[in-house]
Amino acid sequence: MKSSPKILIIIVTWNKKEYVIDLLNSLSGINFPREQFDILVIDNASTDGTIEALEAQFSDIQIIKNPENIGGTGGFNTGLAWAFEQPEGQYDYLWLLDNDVVVHQNALSELVHTLEENADIAIVGSTMMQLDFPWRINEMGAFVNQQNGALLFHRHFEEVPSWKGKSIQELLTGNADLSQLLMHCQDKMDVDYVAAASLLIRAPVAKKAGLWMDFFIHFDDVEWCLRIGKAGHRIAVSGKSLIWHLSAMAKIPSWILYYDNRNILYLLEKYSNTPEAAIKMSSQWTLKKALYYQVIGKQDLSELHIQAITDYRQNIQGKKDIQLPYKFEKISNLESVLSDPTIKKVLIPWTINMQASNIQGIIVQSLKQRPELEVTYIAAPHNVQRNLPNLANVSLRELPARFVLRYIQYYRMRNQFDLVFQSDYQVIRPLSWIAPKNLFVNDENYCLRPAPTLSGVIDRLSEVVKLWFQSDHK
Repeated sequence: MKSSPKILIIIVTWNKKEYVIDLLNSLSGINFPREQFDILVIDNASTDGTIEALEAQFSDIQIIKNPENIGGTGGFNTGLAWAFEQPEGQYDYLWLLDNDVVVHQNALSELVHTLEENADIAIVGSTMMQLDFPWRINEMGAFVNQQNGALLFHRHFEEVPSWKGKSIQELLTGNADLSQLLMHCQDKMDVDYVAAASLLIRAPVAKKAGLWMDFFIHFDDVEWCLRIGKAGHRIAVSGKSLIWHLSAMAKIPSWILYYDNRNILYLLEKYSNTPEAAIKMSSQWTLKKALYYQVIGKQDLSELHIQAITDYRQNIQGKKDIQLPYKFEKISNLESVLSDPTIKKVLIPWTINMQASNIQGIIVQSLKQRPELEVTYIAAPHNVQRNLPNLANVSLRELPARFVLRYIQYYRMRNQFDLVFQSDYQVIRPLSWIAPKNLFVNDENYCLRPAPTLSGVIDRLSEVVKLWFQSDHK
């Protein structure tokens, strides 16, 4: 680059103090002149001490404090509106960043280089690697399926072989040119969309395009990219600019499901070549998911799918007051569930990661404190692997390999247990019906829910059928 352009970095955060501090620390090491970029942090009324920590540790950033949480949409719109008010030419580019990413030292310089060398590209995004598996690509931009709104992530889950086993600290300063490290990988390529996890846009293009649609969260950056692409600009992803982001696989969806399923319908209405058919197809898929969640015992999340469709048909956008009846708790509090005297017999399937967040240790401790507590561990067919020691109150049961025989055994387990563990990552549907309570577990949290009921499923099925045959027109 002959001379460094001026950049405004916009970061939106809400109750992720440690993550945003890690991001700002990684920005302090980027290969770009510090005097050529300003950092604007939009805080959506965090309650975890984010503001105090940022003010204490970073004197060279500007913070805008929103009085309430207005989501990623509202936060980025706050930052964009501020940028649009600045004198003409104050900034050449705007760099939008998620609060829970860390950036390679060349991330910004490579994005800027792409725009400086390609006048017809309006937006360029970074390749997003996984923070929990640093050698694995999460997405290298994406394409949008106009038939159902699905995002088709380019090179999704592809791994960089030479990076396996390396730490994030090593990778942040090493060779990050994927066009040299992966076969048939270009230094840049055209896509429909790049995530605002790391998105560099020409400031005049951003101002002309205007603010994001009021989605509150999710699909807002997709809509913005499609809008700008429809105006005739190129959208590209860089194979040389890398960031690391916590993978979606590690995030268990809850209230966000409402926004995912509602906002995709607005996207299809505006950008699909066949909006009526696309909205119908997407709505029917959402209704199938609503029934699925009801069957596995996540009735509250099932209801969110129904609300997503009904609210879209009523043209409701923005933030929704979502109050879920069942709360996520930290794994460290799991002992309180196992200490309940009404829970005497527990079933744990092989799908539970017993080492995640010390689940195994908590269960063993509970078994020793309560000799009357009994745990049955069921093993996968042909894979009898114990994950609990041979205590007197622990038994092992192997499931048959044949599908029919396995389901017969599930049926025979009914009413034998007070509590069944279920993995949020791999639900075994029939197990949700065995005991009065289900404990859904992931690597960080658990959620205790009542078992589904036949009457509840029938009622939900009735709703699904009614909405299925209703018109999708608003």
